Amino acid sequence: MAIEQVREYFKQFGMEGRIREFDVSSATVELAAQALGTAPERIAKTLAFQDGEGCILIVAAGDAKVDNRKFKEQFGMKPRMLPFDDVERLVGHAVGGVCPFGIRPGVPVYVDKSVERFESVYPACGSSNSAIELKMDELMRYSNAVGMVDVCKGWADASE
Repeated sequence: MAIEQVREYFKQFGMEGRIREFDVSSATVELAAQALGTAPERIAKTLAFQDGEGCILIVAAGDAKVDNRKFKEQFGMKPRMLPFDDVERLVGHAVGGVCPFGIRPGVPVYVDKSVERFESVYPACGSSNSAIELKMDELMRYSNAVGMVDVCKGWADASE
């Protein structure tokens, strides 16, 4: 089970006890926000995109949407979500629990600037009923993020 991979991953940092598991689903932004009692925008969703034969992960705020133009400018390709059937094989976690921790080697992770406005956010932990609260520096460090990107829209003010 992928949550065990994530628990093992965080164990090396002494953080496995910070993982929260719920009796209810947290597979979507809305369900995760309800389970945690927080605003949906503080859920750090991890989106998987095709990149040739592999994939890349983008961690974004719950209220952000990928901006096709910004994505293409950043990565030189149109954003194409990874097909459902390929997610677990290429990432290491199933849809509903995709997160940037304990993933397959070689999968690059980027964090979208939409999450920067929060002191902490809640990414999933490999299952459809788990999360962990992380501060921004922790998210960058433990996700092994390549860097911060600006590929989303809909989360800032209307002038974006």
